[in-house]
Amino acid sequence: MLLVLLLARVPSSAEVFAQQTDSTAGFQEVTQEEVRGVRLEPNYPNPFRQETRIPFILGDDLFQDGLPVLVTVRIYNLLRQLVAYPVALDHPTSAGQPVREIRYEAPGRYLLYWDGTDRSGQLVSSGIYFCQIIANRAQDVRKMIVTR
Repeated sequence: MLLVLLLARVPSSAEVFAQQTDSTAGFQEVTQEEVRGVRLEPNYPNPFRQETRIPFILGDDLFQDGLPVLVTVRIYNLLRQLVAYPVALDHPTSAGQPVREIRYEAPGRYLLYWDGTDRSGQLVSSGIYFCQIIANRAQDVRKMIVTR
């Protein structure tokens, strides 16, 4: 009887933790030209305790008619209850304003900010939340995790 022993390298706990917390693992950079409609990119950090930034891309096809695009972004809890509206960070005229029907004049990559509070200013509890973006009729949703 021949016994074959296979040795596998077992990663250290530090390596496992690094793989689990690397927010860019498996994330491939997408160009604006590759996006049709609207796309939410991974928020960072995720999971987060205090605050997070939420990048998104408005594709060229949204602007084919030459008109601005109306964008609304909402944060929901697991019960689909509206929790908050993140604010625009780099909008030319509405930076710092909640993203509720804000007009965007050009395609491109933009950035939002959420401070982890609800509409009344209270910190949200730990859990899973969903970020939904609507740009004209296009939409996208992404999961975010809050840890307190």
